[in-house]
Amino acid sequence: MDTHATPPPVFDTTPRCVLVTGATGFVGQNLVRALLKDGHTVIALTRDTDRAAQMFDGQVRAIASMDDLPPDTRVDIVINLAGARILGQRWTEARKRALRQSRVALTDKVVDWIGRASHKPMLLLSASAIGYYGIQAIGDDTKLDESAPPQPMFMSDLCREWEAAAAGAVRHGVPVECMRFGLVLGHEGALPMMLLPIRLGIGGRLGSGRQWLSWIHIDDLVSGIAHRWRLALSDRSAPKVGVTNFTAPIALSQLEFSQAAARVWKRPCVIPTPGWPMRLALGEQADLLLEGQRVVPLRFAREGFVFTYPAIEAALRSLK
Repeated sequence: MDTHATPPPVFDTTPRCVLVTGATGFVGQNLVRALLKDGHTVIALTRDTDRAAQMFDGQVRAIASMDDLPPDTRVDIVINLAGARILGQRWTEARKRALRQSRVALTDKVVDWIGRASHKPMLLLSASAIGYYGIQAIGDDTKLDESAPPQPMFMSDLCREWEAAAAGAVRHGVPVECMRFGLVLGHEGALPMMLLPIRLGIGGRLGSGRQWLSWIHIDDLVSGIAHRWRLALSDRSAPKVGVTNFTAPIALSQLEFSQAAARVWKRPCVIPTPGWPMRLALGEQADLLLEGQRVVPLRFAREGFVFTYPAIEAALRSLK
């Protein structure tokens, strides 16, 4: 049971019309429900409009393409979350093209629509990921804040291109906030799969177990979006691009994560899983699991953002 009484996030005191891409995904579902609860109108861009209508009890307007949204539609805020699942299929050249298409090309279409819109949105909040920073060598304890550079590798290039596409909205007078998500913990997403070995009693170290894991609870992520929205609209300077790491303040190693989960679910944590079979099966994609980044939310810290779940054990207990 969750011992925290998490208040619903307040995005704005004025009801807004919000376009959300990727609305039916794990993060999108939680965000849309929070927006509706806060009194906002939502337009959901999704490949499955019938599913979206059913998922949100007919409370959203669902569109399948940006071409379905007339340029005279008043949209106050755009939240761009769309992107095909990064973990799963091997990163062949065809898969890399599909991942770019679902992120970079779709973001280009959103920015093109903003360029045509007769009423420009007040803000574009666009998802990215901490994959921007590439990988961190085992034993490297450097804390990576928003100023850390990218690396010459696919996951980093993908995030850099994604953010560059979103930045195009500044040319149309719209400020942009890029949100670099860490591992998002919730009842959906990657967590259920990560917990499966623990719950079966066969959990333990994955590879070296020393790789950094930077994460954020879904409630803190949604509250962080609301925080970023409020501060961006209070900024009266010229439109620009901002970047925020959406990660909890306390990163941990993969083994520490497994040990914490084992304590919460009262299971053993003693069986190591070697990394080489994963390398063999997934190739370059195995970096997502066997390497890591120690990412810190420096911008949130400077702004005084308060995390409901700054530490892993309380976060996991809330999701038990």
